Amino acid sequence: MDLPALHILVIEDNPVLRDNLEVMFASHGIATTFVADGLSGLQAALADPPDVLVLDLGLPGLDGLRVCERLRAQADRHVPVLMLTARDALDDRLLGFRSGADDYLVKPFASAELLARCLALSQRHRAGTSHVLRIGSLSIDRRSGLVQREGRTLQIQRTARQLLLALAEAWPRTLTRSELVERIWGGAPPDTDPLRTHLYTLRQALDRPFPVPMLKTVHGVGFRLEADS
Repeated sequence: MDLPALHILVIEDNPVLRDNLEVMFASHGIATTFVADGLSGLQAALADPPDVLVLDLGLPGLDGLRVCERLRAQADRHVPVLMLTARDALDDRLLGFRSGADDYLVKPFASAELLARCLALSQRHRAGTSHVLRIGSLSIDRRSGLVQREGRTLQIQRTARQLLLALAEAWPRTLTRSELVERIWGGAPPDTDPLRTHLYTLRQALDRPFPVPMLKTVHGVGFRLEADS
């Protein structure tokens, strides 16, 4: 299989796992940098942003959650993060996503699955792009949370803003209801319909003040954004 040229940064303190990953990535011709502690890994990711960051949750010094949070706050582009952990509890996965992780893999795992997930993350349109997303007149600053349309700042409730970010990062693809629920609630949605109220709130803030709606319902499929210009 011909793989794209990639640079993957692995922050992992287990020497046996590091050695195994080095052999696996090298066998596919993928350039890989290995760091054993959180602070050094964060510095490496900021100095030379990789195509994908494979990040262990339990690290000495600065743990994976703090590394991910600082990376999101300080990096000038979006670095896809695949978080590794020995913990399989839902709360741990939710903490990982809330800190900014893009994907999550529980140890032990098959090397083929890790490779597939890294390739999928690297191919997303947001990889290596600016932290500001632009779709038509809409701009979303991932770091500050500022959302503007036609130069006007929009006041959007937190969960509705998370939905907007998910749709913007997937643009122009349509996201299904289950994909949105997984992204926001990690597979543990509230008992009531988790999307109805927040999508209504998002529409009120994003579309109501403007002549052209951007949030579209694709009947029988899900939801997507359409550029307004």
